[in-house]
Amino acid sequence: MSQVEEEADKDKNLATCSDNSEEQFSEVKESPTEEEEQQGDEERNSDRPQEEREEQQEEKQQEEQEEEHGEDKEGQDEEREEEEEDEEDFQLPALLRINIEKYEGETKEELPHGKGVACFEGGHMFTGTFSKGLMDGHGVFTWSKGMKYEGEFVSNMPMGQGTYTWANGSSYTGEIYNGKRHGTGSYTCIKYGVSYIGQWDQGKRHGQGVMFFNGSKTSWYKGEWVKNSRQGSGDRCFPSGNTYSGEWKNNLRHGEGTMKWMKLGQEYVGMWQNGVQHGLGTHVWILRRTDISQYSRNNRYTGDFVHGQRHGHGTFFYAGGAVYEGEWRNNKKHGKGKFTFKDGHVFEGQFVDDRMTNMNGNRALTPLCGAVLLSRSGSSVLGPDMTLNIERLLENIPEKRRQNELKQVEFAVLRNNAELRSIYSFYSRLGSTGSPNNIFLLSRLQLWRLLKDCYIHHDITLTEIDRLISEDTEKNNHSPFTSIPLRGLLSCFVIIAYHILSEDMDSPKYLLAACLSKLLIEDILPNAKRVKGFVFRLPDCSATTMTYMKRCWEVYHIYGRLYAGSTDDKMMTYRHLLWLYRDLHLLDDKLTTVKLLKIITLESPEPNNLTSSLSLKITFLEFFEVLLGSAEVKCPQFSQSPVDMEQPSSRSYTDNSDRSELESSSLLSEGEFTNSGEFSSTQESSSSLQEGDSEARRLSAERREERQRQRQREREAKHQMIHQFFNDCFFPAVEHHQLITKMMKEEGLSS
Repeated sequence: MSQVEEEADKDKNLATCSDNSEEQFSEVKESPTEEEEQQGDEERNSDRPQEEREEQQEEKQQEEQEEEHGEDKEGQDEEREEEEEDEEDFQLPALLRINIEKYEGETKEELPHGKGVACFEGGHMFTGTFSKGLMDGHGVFTWSKGMKYEGEFVSNMPMGQGTYTWANGSSYTGEIYNGKRHGTGSYTCIKYGVSYIGQWDQGKRHGQGVMFFNGSKTSWYKGEWVKNSRQGSGDRCFPSGNTYSGEWKNNLRHGEGTMKWMKLGQEYVGMWQNGVQHGLGTHVWILRRTDISQYSRNNRYTGDFVHGQRHGHGTFFYAGGAVYEGEWRNNKKHGKGKFTFKDGHVFEGQFVDDRMTNMNGNRALTPLCGAVLLSRSGSSVLGPDMTLNIERLLENIPEKRRQNELKQVEFAVLRNNAELRSIYSFYSRLGSTGSPNNIFLLSRLQLWRLLKDCYIHHDITLTEIDRLISEDTEKNNHSPFTSIPLRGLLSCFVIIAYHILSEDMDSPKYLLAACLSKLLIEDILPNAKRVKGFVFRLPDCSATTMTYMKRCWEVYHIYGRLYAGSTDDKMMTYRHLLWLYRDLHLLDDKLTTVKLLKIITLESPEPNNLTSSLSLKITFLEFFEVLLGSAEVKCPQFSQSPVDMEQPSSRSYTDNSDRSELESSSLLSEGEFTNSGEFSSTQESSSSLQEGDSEARRLSAERREERQRQRQREREAKHQMIHQFFNDCFFPAVEHHQLITKMMKEEGLSS
């Protein structure tokens, strides 16, 4: 059962419906995330879009947005609507037939008449006005179980204006007819903080009315009711600020209506059936820039929906300018369709599960198989920002096959274009505080982190990868500051894939494409964006860490030359790093040799073999990671999360950072709803309830403030730990060692 169907089932029962179920529906296959928003700058730098770029982009975002739904769960306090009290418990007794056991008061013709107090069989009691033996006029009737009615009576029957008060504190004040709520009145349920103000009919909510589903009145419905069900036209606001305005039937969105998901930046206008999108409609995903460029773009689908999914005929307008028009099935392009790229390229043909197919219905390897390509001619199907630089690698392929090999590996890149761009955009922002022109380039340091996150270093070391992708022998070809464009990252993946997988491939027709596809499917796509290590693990501290990067690079460079001796590349090994710690006297009872070895092997293929990595040459990232791991051991008073020596620490940046960006992009329209989602009503709750609500809100605000202060203290502690390690420990030790070394050299020369 889909998320929407589950929500619909929950919403059918008013007594158990919750905000979490109804508001949470959001068909998010094309929903924007931070990575997608970041594509704008790269798109502007590309002369032409790539095959299936936009649709793959949206497929990628679907999983991330659904993950965020699972973890963020807007309005975690479930909507608790009025629980219908058991009618049998609160039914009025047959007052015309009850017997008076005791009466004190005025009489006439030996019958109660005027003011008096009567005690009835079963422990019930009435205080008020009698007429010819019957309760008539104003009075108070109290049942033995604690329920009370105060108001007007006509011939033993509550009739007119009155107030019911249940034993649990719930109450109704308003018009009464034959003992039932009938007319206009207000009801408050103490247990769940639910209240209703509006029209009633024979004890049921019927007509126009407003129901608040929580005490803070951030969750409400205003509109038409039929026999306790939302039916007709009405507006619904959820605690998160999400809103629905339109038609209802049996408590479900049904008919024409508009749903807005404020924090997710989405809106649907169209037809609904049984709580889900069904019929003709338009769903919009608004992309909002989060850096310098504060302009908005959006993805938009207009067409048929069936049971909450794009199904039938429809048109999807992508934020980048591309358009797909054609048939859909279960949220995917399926059937006959036309895809127009923003530069005018057009693919027209059959689609199956979001992919174009050849004449036999198989997924096409190239755009020319089973589809009509209307475009200008060109030697490469990739744009200039993605053109592969693999000429040296192609020398390993027989000359007559090179052109086809190149084309097929380009198509392999295109099939994963959106995901690859998203990965590039994600890692190029790690540790960055911003960019004046809102354009980020991947650094070699960030590339190393990407490769380690995907466990590529288990098959080939980072230094070997550097050697393979180097285009020349420039002095700083291992510098962490070197910028790598998108085409450089893609070329790197192709080169790595060939060198670690080609020998194991079973004679594929196109070797490079097969190797790349295997690398992407098995290593890159499943593991990218799950950042491990110490350098980028904590986003709040990454910027602070980066301030020490340049000086640490100088130390790495100096001691690499010192320890590497006659080797050409002057690169350190882990054994050299141990020597450095020994020479700088950094090892002590806190940071022992064994603990240092555990930090070194934390991400190695054999973490339990502490000496397995000693002979391996290391990049600056690996050097820097060990330094930061040492900081958490040597400065434990500032570390809230000590180093886990058993397995690498890992953190998915897509959880919190994306969510914070989405939450900061409020799309509330002025004049419609307040930021808290409150509905303004002329009729307020009693003063005691207001005071209780105010106290609850005050305590909630204090708890939020305390959590914020705690997080701030933890961030400050992390910053202080980094500062103390480098300023009070590592750099002074380096300076002292260099001074002693210099003095010893001078003494040697003088002697």
